[in-house]
Amino acid sequence: MSGSLEPRPAGAVTTVSPEAALEGLESFEVMVLGRLAAAGLPTKGILVDLSQRHVLMQTTTFALTGLTPEKLSQSSYISKMIIAGSVGLFDAALNYLWDETVQELRKRVVNFDLQYFYEVAEKSDSRRQELKTEDDLPKLDDQKLLTGCREIGLISEIGFQELELIRYMRNWASAAHPNQAELNGLQLANWLSVCIRHVITLPYDQITAQVKRLLVKVREQRLDDSTIREITTFFVNLPPVQADPLASGLFGRYTDLTTTQDTLDNIRRLWPELWNRVSEETRYSFGLRLGRFRANGDQDKAALARQLIDLVNGAAYLPTEERFWEIDSTLDELRDAHYAWNNFYNEPPIARRLHELVGMRSDIPARLNRKYVLDLVEVFLTNGNGVAVNADSIYQGLIEKFTPEQASLALRSFTDPDVIAKLHRPLCKQQWAQLLQIIEHKLTGRNERELFDAVQAFTGEPFQLVKDTGIKLQLQRFPN
Repeated sequence: MSGSLEPRPAGAVTTVSPEAALEGLESFEVMVLGRLAAAGLPTKGILVDLSQRHVLMQTTTFALTGLTPEKLSQSSYISKMIIAGSVGLFDAALNYLWDETVQELRKRVVNFDLQYFYEVAEKSDSRRQELKTEDDLPKLDDQKLLTGCREIGLISEIGFQELELIRYMRNWASAAHPNQAELNGLQLANWLSVCIRHVITLPYDQITAQVKRLLVKVREQRLDDSTIREITTFFVNLPPVQADPLASGLFGRYTDLTTTQDTLDNIRRLWPELWNRVSEETRYSFGLRLGRFRANGDQDKAALARQLIDLVNGAAYLPTEERFWEIDSTLDELRDAHYAWNNFYNEPPIARRLHELVGMRSDIPARLNRKYVLDLVEVFLTNGNGVAVNADSIYQGLIEKFTPEQASLALRSFTDPDVIAKLHRPLCKQQWAQLLQIIEHKLTGRNERELFDAVQAFTGEPFQLVKDTGIKLQLQRFPN
């Protein structure tokens, strides 16, 4: 691949030296800016400096070496990215790069198991009903697409963090909407390399590949005894981080009124062994979903959900009052609003409703404690671009009402992937420091006080806390 990319007739190969390409770009710039000036349009700050374009053209050559010829021939958005970058429109180039990434993520979802992905990625039962086919994938915002892919193993944890940064930059530094951010050629080429390594060419890990085969078997055939034993053996060493999304997917498939009887039988036979690997938080989520089915009048779905819960003697995980479901639904709605456009406008009324549901004593059902704390920490940290002023005081008031147990969860929230992603951003780091100030006097246990002191003494960036050896040792003192 040469130092520049130019249109050429079909079947012909045009080779241009880097020097000639640079001269061509310079001539093009003079011509275009001259036309703009003649028309009375702005010319200053429109195109990126020529040297940065040259850097991009040179470095993308290395980034693209990870793609096969077949994949290269299908990557139209990468072509658009490089063309936009070559003429100096780096913000548009970043937009095209993200379009390519989203397109590839959607392809991976479709090739894996679409219904399973929807069950894991969309937490709202009402919105999940709208997601049926491949054509419905654009209804999921990019944040849910990324998170869902991470949860089912289509991207790694490292890949998620890298892509989350690119998503953030795409939202606030690309042509997606007006901005004054500056990008350089090395950044763009590096982000292209990230998308190639962590999305386009990333193979399934062993567990994800096994889950894919399992889902096909459960859906397409009636499992015999030997296959059941084979699958349940696979469950034995499955950690909750992989067991939870699998259980959520099977639960969703079981409560789908279109599921065949053979598939229902398969899930019933697998469910008790999988249940042993599922976290408490996810077990409670199944009880909450049953409650939502009842509240929405979906009695047939509620009956199916109860079958799975009764199968594993899970009555302890059933909700006891409707208020629990309302808090859970409101947290989902608040999180969705936080990551969507116009969040500064949409968050406050939902935050006020949550405040009313929680009450003066911060009386949160035990099974919602972790979700409540983590979601509240996430929205309090902001989206990194600005503070939702009319909601921020509500969040601060709710955090000030944290119990010692809830404050302990908030202190340890730096281990959560979504919080880690936020802690890369300057505004979120400021909010994190404020959060620590609010909860400090609530940390009554010795373990909490020692961890708090270690966090305060840490000299690195907040998103690096989870990697510190000493802090890792302290975290082992706490229950999962």
